[in-house]
Amino acid sequence: MTGFLKSFGELKKNLKKDFSALPVKKIAILGDTSTQLLVQAIKGTGYNEGVNLEIFEAEYDQIDHEIIDEGSELYSTKPEYVIVFQSSQKLLSKYNKSTDAEKRTFAKDTIVHIKELIGIINSRLSCKIIFCNFAEINDNVFGNFANKLDFSFIYNLRKINLGLMDLSRELKNLYISDINLLQSSYGLERSFDAKLYITADMIFSLDFLPVAAKNIVDIILSLTGKSKKCLILDLDNTLWGGIIGDDGVENIQIGELGIGKAYSELQQWAKQLKNRGIILAVCSKNDHDTAKGAFDNHPDMVLKYEDFAVFQANWDNKADNIKQIQEFLNIGFDSMVFLDDNPFERNLVKSFLPEITIPDLPEDPAEYLNYLGKLNLFETSSYSEEDAQRSDQYRVEFQRSQVKKAFANEDEYLASLEMVSECKPFDSFSVPRVSQLTQRSNQFNLRTQRYSESDVQKITESDEYITRSFTLEDKFGHNGLISLIIMKKQPQGLFIDTWIMSCRVLKRTMENFVLNSIAALARNSGYEKLIGEFLPTSKNKMVKDHYKELGFKESNGLWELVVKNYTDKKTFIKEK
Repeated sequence: MTGFLKSFGELKKNLKKDFSALPVKKIAILGDTSTQLLVQAIKGTGYNEGVNLEIFEAEYDQIDHEIIDEGSELYSTKPEYVIVFQSSQKLLSKYNKSTDAEKRTFAKDTIVHIKELIGIINSRLSCKIIFCNFAEINDNVFGNFANKLDFSFIYNLRKINLGLMDLSRELKNLYISDINLLQSSYGLERSFDAKLYITADMIFSLDFLPVAAKNIVDIILSLTGKSKKCLILDLDNTLWGGIIGDDGVENIQIGELGIGKAYSELQQWAKQLKNRGIILAVCSKNDHDTAKGAFDNHPDMVLKYEDFAVFQANWDNKADNIKQIQEFLNIGFDSMVFLDDNPFERNLVKSFLPEITIPDLPEDPAEYLNYLGKLNLFETSSYSEEDAQRSDQYRVEFQRSQVKKAFANEDEYLASLEMVSECKPFDSFSVPRVSQLTQRSNQFNLRTQRYSESDVQKITESDEYITRSFTLEDKFGHNGLISLIIMKKQPQGLFIDTWIMSCRVLKRTMENFVLNSIAALARNSGYEKLIGEFLPTSKNKMVKDHYKELGFKESNGLWELVVKNYTDKKTFIKEK
């Protein structure tokens, strides 16, 4: 079970453990203060999350030198992720040495310099950059009046943090680790140790090191496809106060009065997660109709029955119900979070399904949201407009599964769906969703290549690649962009760099439709072969025989299909 903070001592003990079986990610850390203990905390956190973070730590206060010097170790180590940590204390020191005129442009000049450094990194490395923003400290020269002065330090610091946010929107491979927000949550007294700073030039306290490390590792994990996709919710005393079966709809605690406010705010948080693309499900020991009635009939209910992709309200074992939710959604247990106020139920599910993240909710519901916020369970590295439709798409898929039972055979059912797909090259609208699929898709992913938006944009604009995205629509609704192909041009044929498909549309002949499309494309473009490769991971075993089953022939570890001999495979999908 992952996602929870450990002490620095516990993280340090992890460094003595065996990392050899864990997947490796190469990282570089550049800091203007002491970073040795932060490196230890990050590596220890990586072990807890099942990844071996091989870290190059630059020399003390050598950020500019490491980036500007083309022969520096930063470039020879070829990291996948570069973490840059500049402290507010060093920023203040630089500010204090500035002239009055320089102080008025201090924020602008700082952002320009940061952008120049990132530009140099991007010209020499293909990597993701994680920049730690600046924790707010006050020089206390002007007090509150500093907010009125465009040359004050606090004014400049806040403007720099805003500038970093804007820069991260401009540079798609730049991500912000929000150290300032973390310090605000945990407090300056807990996050900063004056003695450590004076004696060792270390910014973070020992207690805060795990917090900062986890925040950075969360970003890395989200970029590698290891993210939470589903929130499963208990009902009684979790989403509302009281027991619906005993108290009745009119007497449960929900709304703006008393403790009901805590439950309403938790529901609002869940609703926002759903709108962001997190799948919502219910797992509750309750009568189904009674539980559904609460969402249908209580005027203060924020969530509605339609917000849930799966609604398991019955008297069965909760672990069994969650297994059914997982089977329907077809996502890993490690991408699910389960919230339940009852310690017995939490421990039961933990014992049967240890991969699921199950927070130990505080006894006081008023503390639920603050506690969950600090866990940062739903870190993401991308967002697209289609995300808001995900829960609804799964709910409609459940309706499809019910309709399917009325048909005598699979072909009749598939024909009845009236499926159509739009196949086209990547464009500015699809780039964010394509990037998101490469980062999040684990099961139907033949080579598991992860691409940022900037990576996808470069591929889209390159003459070396051919790209195709596929949507799927049927009489029940639109599934959005559900499959993608990236093919690299080679003399012997088109090499399938990436083939991804959403597991929501398995067994609908979509893979046949995709192959028919790209085989015709290759043939019409003068290419002799399609060349595929399967790179195994712990999660993509379902596509181990994908190319074999589609008629490709194995050759030197690759799979080849001669397109002139290819006959279109049976599909129930028509091109839009």
